[in-house]
Amino acid sequence: MGLIHRKNQEASVDVLPSPQTSDEKGPFSNVHLDDPRDDPETSLHRGLKSRQITMIAIGGAIGTGLIIGTGSALAKAGPLSILISYSIVGFIVYMVMCALGEMAAYLPIQSGFTGYAARFCDPALGFSLGYTYWFKYIIVTPNQLTAAALVIQYWVPRERVNPGVFIAVFLVAIIAINYLGIKFFGEIEFWLSSIKVLTIVGLLILSLTLVLGGGPDHDRKGFRYWKNPGAMKPAYGTGDTGRFLGLWSTFVTATFAYLGLVGVTVGEAQNPRRVIPRAIKLTFWRIVVFYVLSVLLIGMLVPYNSKALSFATKQTTGASASPFVVAMIESGISGLPGFLNACILIFVFSAANSDLYIATRTLYGLAKEGNSHRLFAVTDRRGVPIYALGLSALIACIAFLNVADDSTKVFKYFVNLVTIFGLLTWISILVTHIYFVKARRAQGIEKHQLAYTAPFGLYGTYFALGFCIVIAIFKNFDVFIYVKDREGGEHFDTSNFITGYLGIPLYLCMIFGYKLFTHTKGWTPLTADLITGKAAIDLEEEEFLANKAAKHSDKKGGGWFYRTFVSWLF
Repeated sequence: MGLIHRKNQEASVDVLPSPQTSDEKGPFSNVHLDDPRDDPETSLHRGLKSRQITMIAIGGAIGTGLIIGTGSALAKAGPLSILISYSIVGFIVYMVMCALGEMAAYLPIQSGFTGYAARFCDPALGFSLGYTYWFKYIIVTPNQLTAAALVIQYWVPRERVNPGVFIAVFLVAIIAINYLGIKFFGEIEFWLSSIKVLTIVGLLILSLTLVLGGGPDHDRKGFRYWKNPGAMKPAYGTGDTGRFLGLWSTFVTATFAYLGLVGVTVGEAQNPRRVIPRAIKLTFWRIVVFYVLSVLLIGMLVPYNSKALSFATKQTTGASASPFVVAMIESGISGLPGFLNACILIFVFSAANSDLYIATRTLYGLAKEGNSHRLFAVTDRRGVPIYALGLSALIACIAFLNVADDSTKVFKYFVNLVTIFGLLTWISILVTHIYFVKARRAQGIEKHQLAYTAPFGLYGTYFALGFCIVIAIFKNFDVFIYVKDREGGEHFDTSNFITGYLGIPLYLCMIFGYKLFTHTKGWTPLTADLITGKAAIDLEEEEFLANKAAKHSDKKGGGWFYRTFVSWLF
């Protein structure tokens, strides 16, 4: 539960578009609750604290894409290529988060960025964005459960215990964590994300030590491997063309690694106008340190033609697939892979837990916007959307398909599919931000009236939008390069092409199908709703700050040590 109570119920501060004609309602508006903004049975609880949402912000972006995925990118294109791609995509992610943060700090609504798209841009965009995002997470959740079962095979071979047993255990665990309420979820995810951060910090310190010659081999490597075998490896060709194609191929890996974003938690954050900007500012530095510095050090420690790296890139998951383990092996360190595998298991479990949370809240947001059945907007006394959780958890049971050996190939295609869904989500957020800025300017809302503004303004948004569109179009360029089959002939990779681009026509069909079904029109800068619900949020913020000030009035210096030396990390 949150901290603000009115008549023994928490205040509902959700904001919905104010329909002005019947044509502007969602396809499920005929079953909409009378006034879900004031109904405690459809309200989330603001139970996420500052330290929790900050850690969830970075914890969602740290996963196997960094610990494992960097290895395949390094082997394909070389150290300079992954440094460039991870830096550029990291900057794009920061632009997306700034754009979302500006809107969320101004109007922190429970339906998340799907609500912003519906209110500021076009209800059809909110509909398509919501289902695109939901599709992504109902696919990713079972994929993470499968990965967790595969990681455990490091200790328990599948011949001894069927992977379905571990999938069932993890599924029950994440359902229980999500069912017990936002305060319990926030605390669990805070500590899981803290372990992620400490693991990355430990790997960075170890990697820097090895680079400087502090390993068992006492070999000061420096930038040796950037000279021999080289900084950039040609792929799909030779010379400069091959090096460029190799570089471009790593953008897909970098995009997948960065797909975790803060966004849907704004509806359950305490004092979001302070918490959200702080989370975004701190996340920028964490991206620089955890991602950019990690790929730089890995590129210094492991040559792209390493035999150990070639073996690692053929593994599916677990410590044996990590370039950090390869770096340990190359430097003569043994014994740590088992420990790192345990950390990877925590990474995957945390990802599955947060993915189910996001899938649940996204379906809840769709119901609140009238784009899904009202049943999915119903919450229990803890503020948990129980029916949305139940459906998302039920779909996650497709993870049991991976009990069969050959089904893992299907989930590789699912990963390809969620990458395009992630890019379409970023594109939608950036488009919504452009409409939001134009609307607030047209309606006379000045920058000083906002709790947070994107530091690069619309210039940064347009840059990120253009780059995202280019990546979405050309991310699977390699499918147009014919590959050899077992008989030595060449064929077109149809499965890779379909899963790589299916999201785009599906996304567009949902937009135009919605408009055809509901006859809606997009909002103009003067008609976009920037006001509804803002007064309730302003009042809640004042009450929260007043309660907090009263609570800590007699504790002037109690938290000084935490604020000074610890809070920057958590």
